[in-house]
Amino acid sequence: MKLEKRLQQGLHEMGVALPPPAVEKLLNFLQLLEKWNQTYNLTAVRDPEQMVPRHLLDSLSVLPYLHGPRVLDIGTGAGLPGIPLALARPDLQFTLLDSNAKKTRFATQALHELGLKNAAVVQERVEKFHPAEKFDTLIARAFASIPDMLAASRHLCAPGGRFLVMKGVFPQEELAAVTDGYRAEVKALTIPGLDAARHMVILAPVN
Repeated sequence: MKLEKRLQQGLHEMGVALPPPAVEKLLNFLQLLEKWNQTYNLTAVRDPEQMVPRHLLDSLSVLPYLHGPRVLDIGTGAGLPGIPLALARPDLQFTLLDSNAKKTRFATQALHELGLKNAAVVQERVEKFHPAEKFDTLIARAFASIPDMLAASRHLCAPGGRFLVMKGVFPQEELAAVTDGYRAEVKALTIPGLDAARHMVILAPVN
C-alpha cells in the first residue's frame, strides 16, 4: 500500500493519469524486479521505495514526448524505460533491445507475467539489429555517450523519427561532440522523490 501511495502521488505530481489496471501492473513489475534482483543483480537500486522514483517515475517522465506507432528502447536492461512506458501507452508498439542474456530473460518473463501484448524483447547488439521496419521514437537511458549511441543506432530511425536520450546532469560535452545532421533540444525533467538532476535530449535527424 505504501508503494502504491508513493507511485500515485508521483504520477499526480507529474500530471500523468493512468487507469487502475496499469498502476497495478506497474507495482507488479516492481515486485518482479525486486524478486529477480536478489539473484540476478539487474539493478543497483535495492529498495522498492527508491525504485518508484528512480525506475518507474523516471521512465514515465518521457511520456509526453513519445510518438509512434513504433518505439525502440535501446539497451533496455531490466526493461527500463520500455516496460513502464508500454504499460502506460498500450496504443504504441515497443521493442526492448539489449545484448545481455540475463536481462533479456528477465524482461521476457516480465512481459509474460504482466500480459503485455504491445512489447517484444530482442537480444542483440544495437549496431547488428536490422528489423524489417524502422522506429519512430528511439529511447536510450543509461546507454553510452550520445555520439556513440547515435553512431550505433542511426540506421534504426524512421524518416521523421527522433531520439530521446535520458541523462542526469546537462550533457554539455556530449552535445558538443554531436556532429552536424541533428536538431537538438534539451528538457529539464522533474521526478517526484528524486533529488538529482535529470535531463532529456531530443535529437531529430535533419537529413
